[in-house]
Amino acid sequence: MRVSVITSSDRCARGEAEDQSGPAIIAFCEQHGWDVVYAAVVADDLAAISDALRKSADDHAADVALTTGGTGLGPRDVTPEATLQVIDRAAPGIAEALRLESLKITPFAMLSRGVAGMRARTLIINLPGSPKAVLECMEILRPIIPHAIDMMAGGGHNQRMKDESKPRPRLSPTHPHTHTLRPKIGGYNG
Repeated sequence: MRVSVITSSDRCARGEAEDQSGPAIIAFCEQHGWDVVYAAVVADDLAAISDALRKSADDHAADVALTTGGTGLGPRDVTPEATLQVIDRAAPGIAEALRLESLKITPFAMLSRGVAGMRARTLIINLPGSPKAVLECMEILRPIIPHAIDMMAGGGHNQRMKDESKPRPRLSPTHPHTHTLRPKIGGYNG
């Protein structure tokens, strides 16, 4: 799998701070056998972030472009807006799952405005800027990214995720969460 990593940070882009989140993502990817084909540190600037995302997808043919930083409520946090400018289709369930799982760790996860979507055959996912939060999110994403890439390449829902080790339980017809729809007759369905 081909991955690009884009860090969005004014301070890191100016050399005033060391990027820690980008290298954490790169190390995680390499540890799991994913090839990092492009990495960049850009300012919290709409055009700079959009350009880096376009390069990831169009020039480097990344399967996944992961951004870190710029997803909060600050006035310069524009990574979600830059992502929305370049994606063709949104994948809101990914960002929702990241927030949901991250909320189990910290209430500050609700302040994330990260988004996810597709540009051609590249899945773009916004991650937080903290190295700790980035690694937590990567663990959440790890089992679904290969399946998402397979699906974007035309694979169907019937393909098992690569990390799935056991079949999903099936609900029996008598399970309390199994409902049978009956036709409505005479306005009452008793």
